[in-house]
Amino acid sequence: MRLLLLADTHLPKRAKALPEEVWRAVESADVVVHAGDWVDVELLDQLQARSARLIGVFGNNDGPPLRERLPDIARAELDGLRLAVIHETGAAKGRENRCLRWFPDTDVLVFGHSHIPWDTATPDGLRLLNPGSPTDRRRQPYCTYMTAEVSGGHLGDVVLHRLPPRR
Repeated sequence: MRLLLLADTHLPKRAKALPEEVWRAVESADVVVHAGDWVDVELLDQLQARSARLIGVFGNNDGPPLRERLPDIARAELDGLRLAVIHETGAAKGRENRCLRWFPDTDVLVFGHSHIPWDTATPDGLRLLNPGSPTDRRRQPYCTYMTAEVSGGHLGDVVLHRLPPRR
């Protein structure tokens, strides 16, 4: 099962549209995960139309139209893997322990908010992933997104993709 992980798209404030490379990844993914800060409901509609399966949450920059359609926390089981999605996890310091307390029955937690790619695991095995942002790099050198594979309840082949600078 192929996953595409996105967060913090901020459309159309930070970019007019998702990069074509991301749309190609949407089309080849079995599951698209978006960890909030969509900003415009139009992207939700587009991703729902073009994704085989979409799992998403709202973020702090998402208004009532998105909050009416998306939860603040999403959970799913993907081929035996227990996935949770949330927008904010708080400060980087103490994140692993805090998230382990919040999500004790989770294998992988996808989050956003910081626009900073993140890939760590707790000693108990909770994997924490933040794909960064494909449209707003902030202080990061690149705009980014992640892909991963799930097989038999295990996450593998997690790849952070760097996007070329926008012209």
